[in-house]
Amino acid sequence: MVNLTIDNRKIEAEAGRFILDVARENGMVIPTLCSHESIEPTGSCRLCVVEAKQGKKTRIVTSCLYPVAEGMTVDTRSERVMNVRRLVLQLLLARCPESEQLREMAAEMGVEAEDRFTPDKDNVKCILCRMCVRTCEKVVGVSAIGFSYRGTEKNVCTPFKEESTTCIGCGACAYICPTGHIEMESTGDTRTIWGRTFKMKTCKVCGRYFAPEDQLVYISEKTGVPAEDLAVCISCR
Repeated sequence: MVNLTIDNRKIEAEAGRFILDVARENGMVIPTLCSHESIEPTGSCRLCVVEAKQGKKTRIVTSCLYPVAEGMTVDTRSERVMNVRRLVLQLLLARCPESEQLREMAAEMGVEAEDRFTPDKDNVKCILCRMCVRTCEKVVGVSAIGFSYRGTEKNVCTPFKEESTTCIGCGACAYICPTGHIEMESTGDTRTIWGRTFKMKTCKVCGRYFAPEDQLVYISEKTGVPAEDLAVCISCR
């Protein structure tokens, strides 16, 4: 265990844990758009920066990737920290001016998009955090989506932006997307995502549509559980 100070509070934490996790466990709020307990952190959004001091050295670090250490002092809302967060939000707003999540965060910090950052003409909501890509790869195990192109044209899509035969329609990417960029529409017996429409399965107990058939087939093949045993929604299990 190590002893450190976060926002003037003395805290004991397990060595090697990241600042963001320790701060959250102690009721401290650090903004972030690319952090989730199900996947490893990558520090993509850069909103979770804090000021960390060890000895005589003080630096701005990404809290989701920076481990705690004995004697460390952390300030989560210093002027330097807030200036970095405001700049990051201005850049994100320029890329995603229509994102409600970003506008809400900007309002909380008193941030407005500046003229020096030209808003994206396509009004995309993707901040390139890789949450969806990593979830599809690491959690679902399908790898149906990834990054294409470079620079300002870089975006998340299926291979060659064509209909993916790999996608199982689970919707995990849409659920984890922090800005609502990934569109998914469920209408009764079908679900549409990434330009492909999936047939939904009904629960054999309550009759409610609850999952794409392709998803249940995939789970059955991966786990060896008979498809018939999977045809029950969570509420009826």
